[in-house]
Order: sequence, then C-alpha cells, then structure tokens
Amino acid sequence: MSIRRSVLVILMAFGALALRPIRAFTTPADLAARAVQPGQTVQEKSAPEVLATDTPRVTPGGATFMVPAGWSIENGKNMVIVQPPETDTHVAIVDCRAADARGAVAAAWAAYKPGSKRPIKLVTPRPARDGWEERQVFDYETSPNERAVVQAIASRAGGTWTVFIIDGTDPTVEKRSAPLGLLYASLRPKGYQRESFAGRKANPLDAARIAQLKDFVQTSMEELGIPGASLALIDGGKVVYEGGLGVRELGKPEPVDENTVFMAASNTKGMTTLLLSELVDEKKLAWDERVIDVYPSFKLGDPETTKKVLIKNLICACTGLPRQDLEWLFEFKNATPQSELDLLGTMQPTSKFGEVFQYSNLMAAAAGYIGAHTLYPDMDLGAAYDKAMQERVFDPLGMTSTTFDYARALTANHATPHGDNVDGKPSVASMALNYSIVPARPAGGVWTSAADLIRYVQLELDLGKLPDGRQLVSAENLLERRVPQVSIGEDATYGMGLEVSRKYGVPVVSHGGSMAGFKSNLYFLPDSGIGAVLLTNSDNGGMLLGPFGRRLLEVVFDGKPEAAGDVANLAARHKAEIAKDRERLVVPADPALVSGLARHYASKELGTLDVLTENGITTFDLGEWKSTVASRKNDDGTISFFTVDPTLGGFEFVMSERSGKRVLVIRDGQHEYTFVETA
Repeated sequence: MSIRRSVLVILMAFGALALRPIRAFTTPADLAARAVQPGQTVQEKSAPEVLATDTPRVTPGGATFMVPAGWSIENGKNMVIVQPPETDTHVAIVDCRAADARGAVAAAWAAYKPGSKRPIKLVTPRPARDGWEERQVFDYETSPNERAVVQAIASRAGGTWTVFIIDGTDPTVEKRSAPLGLLYASLRPKGYQRESFAGRKANPLDAARIAQLKDFVQTSMEELGIPGASLALIDGGKVVYEGGLGVRELGKPEPVDENTVFMAASNTKGMTTLLLSELVDEKKLAWDERVIDVYPSFKLGDPETTKKVLIKNLICACTGLPRQDLEWLFEFKNATPQSELDLLGTMQPTSKFGEVFQYSNLMAAAAGYIGAHTLYPDMDLGAAYDKAMQERVFDPLGMTSTTFDYARALTANHATPHGDNVDGKPSVASMALNYSIVPARPAGGVWTSAADLIRYVQLELDLGKLPDGRQLVSAENLLERRVPQVSIGEDATYGMGLEVSRKYGVPVVSHGGSMAGFKSNLYFLPDSGIGAVLLTNSDNGGMLLGPFGRRLLEVVFDGKPEAAGDVANLAARHKAEIAKDRERLVVPADPALVSGLARHYASKELGTLDVLTENGITTFDLGEWKSTVASRKNDDGTISFFTVDPTLGGFEFVMSERSGKRVLVIRDGQHEYTFVETA
C-alpha cells in the first residue's frame, strides 16, 4: 500500500501505461533552469489557447492527441505545451530525431526547459503499442518536500521520436489524473488506426478458449509472484468455468478454489449501487433527489457542494471531493459508520462539481448507509446496511459465501493477504490495515468468492433478471448505474460504482478492487453476454488485472496478442523499481537517524505514532497497525522513514521541526499531515 503517487499508475488506470508514482514540483531552481542559458535559445510559441471541450490536435511532427477541456495549449516549432487550469503543472510533447531514446529525451528537455539538470532515477522499456515501435520511460529523482512529478516517455515511430514530458506537482497531477490519462492515451503516431472489435462476433468461451485464459492467469501469477487467484467466466447466461489457481497462503498446501473468499474491496461499490437501484424501483429514493432531502444531517465541508449532491452523485466520483484516505486508513479503532459520515463534514472539494474524476471512498460509504437508512431508519447505520445487502442482494443472488463479517470470513475457506517485502520477495502480510474499511464498508468491505461474484455479474448481463426468471431490479434502474457521470480518460467514463470503456469499439463494463494484499476485478461485455471475475491474494495482483481484461478481449475477438507482453514488462519494471529504491534505503533504519526521532507523536487527523526500537530494528506503531521502517537520505538534505512491511510499504514520513518540536510529515496526493512530538 503506497501513498506515493505516480503518473504511471494514474495513466495505467485509464488505459495507458503502467508507471509508478513519482513526485513533482516546480521549484525556484527549476524556474531558473528554465531561463535562457548562455548559448541557448528558447523556441517562440503561440499565445496560449484555452479549449472549452476535449479537442483533437496534432504535434508539429504529425502525432495526434486530445487536449482536455479547460486546458490550454501553446504551439512551438517542434513541440506543444499543454497546461491544466493550475499553473504549476505542464505537459510538453516534443517531436525530434535522435539516435536513441536518451538522445530524444535530452533534446526534448533542451527544447522545453533549457538547462534542466534533474538526475535520472530509472529508465525502463515499454512494449511497442498503438503504432509506436519503441518506448522508454524515464523517471527522475525528486525529494519529498518538492512534491514533484517529473517524468519523460519517449516513443518512436519510424525515424521520429515523440517525447511526452510531465513536469508538475502532486496535488495537480492527482486532481487532474483523468485528463492526464486522456492526454497520454490519445497520443498516437501520424496515420495510426486504432484496433477495433466493433462489428466482430464474439467467439464462444469453449474449452480451448477457457484453457487459454487459465494458462494466461497461471503464467502471469508465476511472473508476478502472486500466490493464489480465483477465476470465474460466464457466457450466454451460463457459468462456463469457476475454479482456483495456486494456494491460499504461502507455505501452506491448501489450494484456492472457486469458493475461497477474498476481500473484493471496491467491487463492493457496484453491489451497493445495485441496492440503491432496488430502492429507486420501490420509490424509496430517486436518482435525482437531493441527499439532504433524504438524509438531512448529510454534510460536506462545503455548504454549496452539500446542497448540490444528488443520490446518484454519492458514488459518481464527480463531486470535487479528493481522495482523503489516510484519515480512515490510520485512525479507525473507534470509528463507526456515523463517524465516517461525520468525517465527510470536514472534507473540502478541490475541483468544481462535475469537473473531473476524483474518487472518494467515504462518499461511496455514505451511499450505502443512507440507502439502507431508508429501509431501516431505527437501526444502527452499519447493521441496517448489512441487513439490506443480505436481504436485497446476497440472498436473492445466492451469494452464500459473501459477507461483511470478518470473523466469519477468516474462519472459512479464505485467502490470506500477501505483498513483497523490501527486497521484492512475496511474503505473507498482516490483515491489520484491512480492518480500516469496516466502518466504511459500502465502499469496499465485502468478502466474496469467484463463484459468488460471477452471480452478480450474471445479473448485470441479464439486466436485473435472476436465473429463475424473477426480476430483482428493473433494467432501467440497473442500467442507470452505467450512465456516464464523469470522464475517466479516452473513451472511458465512470457511472455509479461501474466504469464503461469503449477503447476497442465495444463496451466493456468493469470495476477494480484494492485493499492490502487483495486485488480484484470484474469485467463484462454487455453486447456479447460474456463476463469474468478475477480475485487475487497479493498486492502484485494489481499488475494482472489490466492485462487479464486485455487477454479476455484477445480470446473473445481474436485481438492482437499483447497481454502476455504487458505482464512480462510490468514484472520487469516492478523488479527494477524495487532494486532502484532499495539502493537508497537503509534497512533496518540507520540508528544514527533514529536517534533524532521522538518516542511519541500525535496528529489531530491521524492519531498517535510511537517509535519502538528493539534489537536494532525500528517500528512505527500507529495503534491500529504497525510496520518496521527503513531510512533514506534525500537529495534536498531531508531524512525520510519508509514503512517496509509487506502490503504496508511506501508510507513516507519526513523528519522536520516546527515551533521547536520534532515532527514527522506524511502526505497523500493533495493533503499534508503532521505528527508532532508529545511527552
């Protein structure tokens, strides 16, 4: 579980590449570097043009791309510079001829920011895709207090390189992740025609094609270090395969099967909105009804936004509220459904209502709790939600293994979470962090099996009709959840707990799930009657989900064989990143640096942090969970401590001092939290 943001993770989520979170910030030194240096010239550029809608444009070299609505563009001799409404972030797209990717990137920086000297951290290849014959990704060293995102992606078609430079700040890059995904995913060489499956008849998932999908999952698990996975497939209204691969827990022989339960995390959201659909059918709710008219105590940090939120907006990721997950991930021991709703009252929007995709787990939690409250107004919010989901979703669908009861799940046929240790070795992980979602469980707290989850997918494909012919929910209100609420990239939109992509000319409905040591996805092709679910018991399972969706399309529509290459590339990059990060980490943490820490800290938002040292190993104990830490000296002279236990790795705490007290600073994309020393 890493809070370090990466442009490549963002772009991967919206159908582009798979890069790792990196920081970015334009410092005074960067601005000075952008000034003209002796012997250098700066390209003349056109005046900035602000575009009102997503608009196709062409680079001077002929590459095509889409400028997001509300962004500006400047044209130069061999480059364009695109900027979001914020002025601290720029994307430069530079065409050039060079002997190789390094030469192309050097030329691009010389054109965009003459004199820039930021050191390269890591260079990794990407497979040839979308008309590009060669691609290389350049990650740059940054220090945490810069909050910088700096990355270059060099792509070659014929003898011409097109270099995509991102030079910005963490807050803006996270906020504008969807338009950034659109901008990068739409960048293609001149004349390239995208692969399309429109008009093709889907191949049936017969024994041979099922074997291809199983073999792909098995091979990918071995490459990525995933201990176990469960898979189910549906075609033509029938489940054609369900089963498991690998083991439930490393070091133990029990195999995964179709009934093994995993945390499905955010795949809970689609089931939560299924409940809302039933309530709309029953006239207990209306999609366009204001939330405050249904639940008067509903409150966000901004009164005007509070008034605007409709029932359909609770889970649309379109209200302008940013991800603010650290507050429920760190401090949950005494949290309740009501306290999570109260926490929403402290949250401020960072973008306009409906402007950009910003994912909010607590808003999704509110959707489930408020919906259940209309059914059982005298019950505790959590108990009402559990009862409503059991009676209105799980029981009718025959999802007999599915539960929000952790004790029940962990005594049943269940998968154990896994993650890589600091040296990249797959390891058994703690469940502690996963209890954080319990108070917010409509957003991601469900345990389920492939055999159960495919039943939910079957209902989606059958437009609300159960296998026995009964209509659980109207087709109209079931489909309302797929109506676009906000764009999440090129040819992709977010509805209510469901994503719809038309990247390849056919609609694909999907959603992913991620908690510590569990990664999952569901996929269905509504025009073809085909669906799949994939559950994994490893953080590394996240690297399998996108390629599996691609492999499903390859098998069904005889598409280009790209998925296997994507997995191999992701595995190689993952190993390279771990090795590069490991070079600068001191494990266990350097005792000399540890000696500068206080023993006890407290944060108003995130609770307490105790520093424990035993036998030379230092642990940060947050109360609800704890992890051993490594230390790192940053280029700007600051000291960072990183949590390194499996699934907990990547939380970065930066040493500092404020008002004469020692502090530790931790950040997510758009927020900063301070732990201050206490007695």
